[in-house]
Amino acid sequence: MHIRDRVTELRRVRAGDLRPHPHNWRTHGPAQAEALRAVLAEVGYAGALLAREVEGGGLELIDGHLRAETTPDAIVPVLVVDLNDDEAEKVLLTHDPLGAMAGADRVTLGELVARCETQSDALRALLEGLTTQAVPDFVPPQEVAIPESYQVVIECADEPQQQQVYERMRSEGFKCRVASL
Repeated sequence: MHIRDRVTELRRVRAGDLRPHPHNWRTHGPAQAEALRAVLAEVGYAGALLAREVEGGGLELIDGHLRAETTPDAIVPVLVVDLNDDEAEKVLLTHDPLGAMAGADRVTLGELVARCETQSDALRALLEGLTTQAVPDFVPPQEVAIPESYQVVIECADEPQQQQVYERMRSEGFKCRVASL
């Protein structure tokens, strides 16, 4: 599978100069905004916003709307991508939901939350909520039991011979499958 790199550059931009995407469907309540302000105050920006250049100039946000709204005068890191309208909407639709599909290793999560110190009540509430939310548990992949079987592969010169061998083996009571490689 060929995967294209759509990031053209990392640019530092005043957050208030970024245009919100007109179809941004995510909403952000007061608790989320307060927790974000706490993380930004205690840590700062540790990830880039995602935007694309639009006709007439300027950058249109695809991800990072709340961060931009929260710190409009800050110079923020922005990954600039070369997406068209349809592609930008596809990323807008899937970026957060894909991340939300991840499971959680509850033991590791609990240990990490216990080690994290904060002075913010909003951030503490967010962290405590992580350990009580209905987050799917991490389930390590299980080995698949493959029953023991004995098989013979017969290489044939062509399809008619394959058909002939198949019919002969079936007539002798063998369970057969036809495969072409």
